[in-house]
Amino acid sequence: MERGKKEPIQVVCPRCKYTEIVYLPREDLPKCPDCSIPMMIQELLDEGKSY
Repeated sequence: MERGKKEPIQVVCPRCKYTEIVYLPREDLPKCPDCSIPMMIQELLDEGKSY
C-alpha cells in the first residue's frame, strides 16, 4: 500500500476526548472546537485490519 495519498485518520482531543475524521496529507492537524488545542492522531483508518 502506497502512503502519501489522501488517507482518512481519526483525531482526538487529549483534554475533552472530542473525535473527528480528517484526511491526510494536510498542512497541520485541526484544533479542537471546544478547547482550542491541537488534536492528536488516534487511529489510521486503513482498509482492513489484522489482529
